[in-house]
Amino acid sequence: MEEERVRQVIGVDIGGTGIKGLVVDEAGTVLAEAARDTDARLGREAILGKLRELVDELRAGGTSAEAVGIATAGRVNVNTGEVVYATDNLPGWQGMQLTEWAAAELGLPAAADNDANAALLGEAWLGVGRGKRDQVMLTLGTGVGGANMAQGLLSRGATWSAGEWGHSVLVPGGRPCNCGRQGCVEQYISGSALVRLAHEMTGRTYNHGRELMADAGKGETAAVQVLERYTSDLARVLANIGVQLDPELIIIGGGVIHDRAIWWPMLTAKLQGEAGLDERIAAAELGNRAGCFGAAKLALTWLQQQR
Repeated sequence: MEEERVRQVIGVDIGGTGIKGLVVDEAGTVLAEAARDTDARLGREAILGKLRELVDELRAGGTSAEAVGIATAGRVNVNTGEVVYATDNLPGWQGMQLTEWAAAELGLPAAADNDANAALLGEAWLGVGRGKRDQVMLTLGTGVGGANMAQGLLSRGATWSAGEWGHSVLVPGGRPCNCGRQGCVEQYISGSALVRLAHEMTGRTYNHGRELMADAGKGETAAVQVLERYTSDLARVLANIGVQLDPELIIIGGGVIHDRAIWWPMLTAKLQGEAGLDERIAAAELGNRAGCFGAAKLALTWLQQQR
């Protein structure tokens, strides 16, 4: 009897400043890895050119990838592979037919999804979410991304915007958001919101959240007070998610978690009494590769469905 071959796929994660990619097998073993810097301001063709270069490099190492999964910012119709909505962070990206492009330009069948959905899928497959069927992911970076999983399946919504926690309203009539609303979650708990809050509360100019974290780590009172305020807002968001979805786990990812040793105890203290929610939050394990692993899982699922 002929031994069944181990299938290999490519998973890529497209962002405004870079593209990352992996070749993995069905067990999630990484066989090759590559990255490219991008400048999204140069438009769609520049991003696609870098994506083509990256995939060519991954395939040049002797791997035998049979499909590619693509994670990207924006809302993605996973049935057609079209980016149905994208902000100006990726100029010209809205309307992009990702799976059609991959078939034509890369010669590979493809699957595509939103980057936060892919990150949750990666964490559920190989990260902190293993074994959990009902879970939520919240990514805290320049903006706030999110994804929901129920009964082991990603919930994408009627217009492909499920899990957009960053644009739910936390403070009615609050800070204006680039989505057109006021008081969105993104304006209070993103990494950029933390830097702005630090300036407002301390009068200091912080170029990056890690500078604030360093001050708080030294016990500077003003910096600690900023984090107390920040974690209060974050706790309120998590409590709202807990009430609405009652997940087994809420995974927190993004750049803000790198210094979580400083602020995590503040957060869990504020969540005590919220139906055990303080014990149902966890930091993402896969770091900035979560989207790549999730994209690879999309491609593997596509291959399995073709059998």
